[in-house]
Amino acid sequence: MRPRPMPRLLAAALALVFALSFIPGCKKKPAQIPPEISASDEALYKLGEAEIKKNQEKAILYLRQLIDSFPKSFYAQRAKLLIADSYFKKGDEGNMILAAAEYREFIKAYPYSPSASYSQYQIALTFYKKLQKPGRDQTKTSQALDEFKKVIADYPASDQAKDAQEKIKDCEERLAAHLADIGIQYSKMKVYKAAISRLNEVMTSYPNFGRMDAVYFYLGESYRGSRALEQAVPYYIKLISDYPRSQFVKKSTAHLKEIEALKKSPPAKAK
Repeated sequence: MRPRPMPRLLAAALALVFALSFIPGCKKKPAQIPPEISASDEALYKLGEAEIKKNQEKAILYLRQLIDSFPKSFYAQRAKLLIADSYFKKGDEGNMILAAAEYREFIKAYPYSPSASYSQYQIALTFYKKLQKPGRDQTKTSQALDEFKKVIADYPASDQAKDAQEKIKDCEERLAAHLADIGIQYSKMKVYKAAISRLNEVMTSYPNFGRMDAVYFYLGESYRGSRALEQAVPYYIKLISDYPRSQFVKKSTAHLKEIEALKKSPPAKAK
């Protein structure tokens, strides 16, 4: 479908706005919108849409006037999304915060709009775009995960639900990797109690973690290092049976043999 040509009235208004901006002494005065434009929701929207890439602040003034004057208009919904999207496209921390606020306001004002699911997904993306690598602060990852889960819960049949599910998997993998890396480091440092706590959390909270063989191995190592040999055995066995090609299989097999030998050896006599 070919786009409709810009109405002559709107074209004239835009020309007037630009002309006024070049007149000496008028630069500091806000451009006046002709009454016939301010009385039309469509005309205000087109004016804001035409300005959004060139002068965001001016465009938002037009769009907010539309929202205030015609709150139930179809164009008011489009204007609200256009404002939110303009903040989102800026990409920096401050504008992402503003974008999330605008999307939340859209959902509150138009909860039954077909674009409500899009807005919720965009809220999640404002956090997802700022994720940190494992080993660094994972607050944004947790926030993104919560918001993507809202997409699934509130809009399960939406186009965004499938994409949200993929993003959820990525967020969970990142959070699991963060916990696992901390747990593994504790195990290597022989801080076994802290290692066991972190690695058990990975097992219970993120059972689909892609490096679960490492989790099993270092849980075994931590229990073995704590002299809890019987508790170490199941993790070594689980690793060998579920991940036969893992780099940890050889060491796990050797440790199992050592533990078995210790069981068979007679207890040391007290002196």
